[in-house]
Amino acid sequence: MTVLYTIGILFYSFGVRIAALFGNVKAMQWVKGRKHRLAEPQTQPSDAWIWFHAASLGEFEQGRPVIEALKQEFPQYKILLSFFSPSGYEVRKDYPLADEVLYLPSDTPSHAAQWVKRHHFVAAFFIKYEFWFNYMRALKDAGIPLFYISLILKPDSYFFRWYGVWFREQLKSVRHFFVQDDATAQLLQTHGMTNVTVCGDTRFDRVAAIAQQAKPFPEVERFIGGRRCIIAGSTWPPDEKLLERVFSQCPDDYCFIVAPHDISASHVAQVQALFPDSQLYTQLDPQKQSKVLIVNTIGILSQLYQYARFVYIGGGFGVNIHNIQEPVTFGCPVVFGPKYKSFKEAVDLVALEGAFSVGDEAELAKVLMRLIDDEAFYAKASETCRNYLKAQVGATESIIKGFKKALF
Repeated sequence: MTVLYTIGILFYSFGVRIAALFGNVKAMQWVKGRKHRLAEPQTQPSDAWIWFHAASLGEFEQGRPVIEALKQEFPQYKILLSFFSPSGYEVRKDYPLADEVLYLPSDTPSHAAQWVKRHHFVAAFFIKYEFWFNYMRALKDAGIPLFYISLILKPDSYFFRWYGVWFREQLKSVRHFFVQDDATAQLLQTHGMTNVTVCGDTRFDRVAAIAQQAKPFPEVERFIGGRRCIIAGSTWPPDEKLLERVFSQCPDDYCFIVAPHDISASHVAQVQALFPDSQLYTQLDPQKQSKVLIVNTIGILSQLYQYARFVYIGGGFGVNIHNIQEPVTFGCPVVFGPKYKSFKEAVDLVALEGAFSVGDEAELAKVLMRLIDDEAFYAKASETCRNYLKAQVGATESIIKGFKKALF
């Protein structure tokens, strides 16, 4: 089975290279990033390293609180950060707390053996879904403990299918699983893996820290000017068309901030056409009166949520919703489309009535108007979000305690 798995990895790598030849941008980045042989790291023989591996940017954000906590408590350890996807590597290749940031070579036995020999690893952390079985075996053979953080598994995962015996066997190379929920813990324990701690999602620790450190935006405050504000974050065209029709029904003492997922000039122009009475964040004129502000830059949305009364999150009419944890941190009730069930926090908050899923324009208008007009309904939803956040923070502390117990 190991041979078949490795052959599958080789075929996948070949397919990506073919896609790169035909101009696929991500495939080209994937190939280019792995093109050159790994240089020897600039380290001393006495250096001790901890390896963190993330698939992409979202998984990195889940691992980030743990990296920061380990750096603070164990500054003697160096950090190697690896990514599978260009969307993670290209954004975080200069992450200051990592001593080295690399693409992960394809998961073959030779690459895994070479990788493990490059550093004196004391531990490795794989984040959420990253299962690379040749690397896992190489770590086990070298006596390097492997930890999973923010892991969440479903009963229909290939690990628990009739053909999953070999895959489950590979999980025995893991020293400890730090999982998000009781259901994942029960799945693992049912199949003989008792080295499990339920500690929640580390992203909540990250967004809670962002909220505590949120800086003011005077120009945005001038734009709001005492009005109540609805923020639409990470929107896609289907979201924006719905919002254009619903926003027009909102009272005059409300203003809107729209932050498209795609901030290319062409798409921002399309959003501007939907909202003629709008300004761009990068060209904000404090003297001009307008009802809609379009955020055409990245890196500030998570902090802008401090100004929202409630929030619409995009993506739910496409593949899946985007991050709802950031607005929830500020006690903002959240509204989104029907594609949300892959995210535990969204499922939980819909059940608790701190978040609301809508399927069309009429449902969106109904929820928004109730959040605007019914103060008791809004207050309950907001308090639900705050309480949910409080119950979720602390995963990082649990992981650090478990790491110290396992190693020392």
